[in-house]
Amino acid sequence: MARRLRPVGLDFVETAPVRLVFAQEMSAPPERVFHALNDDVPGWAEWFDAVTHAESVDDGAGRDIRLKGGGRFRETVIAAKEAEVYAYRVDLTNAPGAHAIAEEWRLVPSGGGTRVQWTFAVDGTAPFRLAVRAARAGLGRAFRGAVVELDRRLSR
Repeated sequence: MARRLRPVGLDFVETAPVRLVFAQEMSAPPERVFHALNDDVPGWAEWFDAVTHAESVDDGAGRDIRLKGGGRFRETVIAAKEAEVYAYRVDLTNAPGAHAIAEEWRLVPSGGGTRVQWTFAVDGTAPFRLAVRAARAGLGRAFRGAVVELDRRLSR
C-alpha cells in the first residue's frame, strides 16, 4: 500500500528531524559522477547493491525505485546542478511511518576525483525515526559500497 508523503524541498536536507550524513572519496571527476546519478537512473541497480530496479519517469523529473526487501519509492528530483548536487524527495512509498524523505548527493572536487557526500533526511513517527537511526551503520555500509562500485564502473 503506497503512502503519500509530505512534499519537501532541498532545505529539508538541512532541517529534517533525522539526518544521516556519509562521505566517501572517488577517483572519478564530479562531471562523470553527476552523469551517473542524473542521466543513468537505470544504472543505479547495477552499482547500488540495495537497488533492484531504478527507472526515470516524467521525462527525468522523477524516479521509480525498488529496493531489496520490498521497499518502493516514487520520487521527484528537487535539485540537479551539473557536477555539484543531485537530490530527490520521496512522494509515495510503502515504508510504514514515513512522513517525509529527501536525499542529497553533494559532489565536491577532490584532487582529480570527487568527494561524494550523501545526506539521508527523514521525518516520521517516533518508531520510524528510531528505526532510521538504528539503521545508520547499515546505510553507511551500503553507501560506501555503492560509491566504490560506481567508481569502479566509471574508471572503465
